[in-house]
Amino acid sequence: MLQEVHVGHKSLADYQSVVVKPLMEEIKELADSLRGKRVLHINATSFGGGVAEILYTLVPLMRDVGLDTDWRVIMAPQEFYETTKVMHNALQGNPVSLNPVQRETFEEQSRIASESLGGGFDFIVVHDPQPLLLRHFSGDLGANWIWRCHIDTSSPNQSLARYMLPFIELYDTAVFSMEQYVFSGLNIPTRVFMPAIDPLSTKNMALSPEDADYVVSQFGVDAGPPVMLQVSRFDPWKDPLGVIDAYRIVKKEFASVKLALVGSMATDDPEGWSFFTSTVEHAGDDGDVLILSNLNNVGNLEVNAFQSRADVIVQKSIREGFGLTVSEALWKIKPTVGGNVGGIPSQIKDGETGYLVDSVEQCAERCMWILDHPEESRAMGRAGKEHVRAHFLMPRLLRDYLRLFSEIGQAS
Repeated sequence: MLQEVHVGHKSLADYQSVVVKPLMEEIKELADSLRGKRVLHINATSFGGGVAEILYTLVPLMRDVGLDTDWRVIMAPQEFYETTKVMHNALQGNPVSLNPVQRETFEEQSRIASESLGGGFDFIVVHDPQPLLLRHFSGDLGANWIWRCHIDTSSPNQSLARYMLPFIELYDTAVFSMEQYVFSGLNIPTRVFMPAIDPLSTKNMALSPEDADYVVSQFGVDAGPPVMLQVSRFDPWKDPLGVIDAYRIVKKEFASVKLALVGSMATDDPEGWSFFTSTVEHAGDDGDVLILSNLNNVGNLEVNAFQSRADVIVQKSIREGFGLTVSEALWKIKPTVGGNVGGIPSQIKDGETGYLVDSVEQCAERCMWILDHPEESRAMGRAGKEHVRAHFLMPRLLRDYLRLFSEIGQAS
């Protein structure tokens, strides 16, 4: 089935102080031509992932500018999410694809979910592979269908790609975060636009150093010692084990350094539990390594506090569709060390807004440089904040969707 997600109210006018005036004017002009259009977003979870974070802001902003916008999540048994996790990993290059039983599970649960979809929408935006088959089972319902892929699909498992391609081609348009993610052989129109963060959300609003120190002190982090931080799901693609290894190298030079690994457990990520355990085991009994999640009452405010308190923030991904946590870190004027993969290089300009790395040793080396050069690092952080302001804030993403709706609405 599909379950509605309820969101609060947001006003586009509140963002006037953080984005440029021409962007706000373009949004208003586009929205005026789309006023009253019905939009539905569908994804797999309402918490614990970047897509959900985006939709909690994007949906109310679409409503605020005059579009009748809803958000639903696909609800299914655990084996469905285990299957779609296999798909997610395979799209990022894992050699293991779906077996016949998993295909049957994926298709049958998608068919069941499609029965509660209903009609009356002008635009239906389906996010990532989990709800992909809704278009196949529902027909077009008189709507323009958009498949929005947030995953790094630059080198997908070819068996899975061949399976998915006919279903993707039922859509009117497919949207990817990077040009290199567009499926080879895809015969429908495509667009490329990147995700964005909400600068006014609890996770990204300005916190004073005193407030940040107070919050992280509740988790045993004192005001003095330097802190390394990675915020991400507990997922092998995020390489938290590699971050721990880098921290151990850094600790040889900075004996008081602490490492915080902060993540969240999402309903559509059944592997997260086992990899969380693997991460804890890899850290061993080192009391200077904190491994925290929403199960420890770490919510958006706490993530903000850790990011604001950290001396160096890491996103050492092996594969990464975009990596919203990088923009979050840069927005807080923090020099950031990221894996040289996926959408991270779009955010981190190597040597200007942070550093890109390809190994544990490089990660450790760059972290030590940042800890050893606080003034230069802060200048790097300021450059990073302005880069995010120009490219990765939510009003720009709203504008991109409005442009897309306007273009495909006129063409249909």
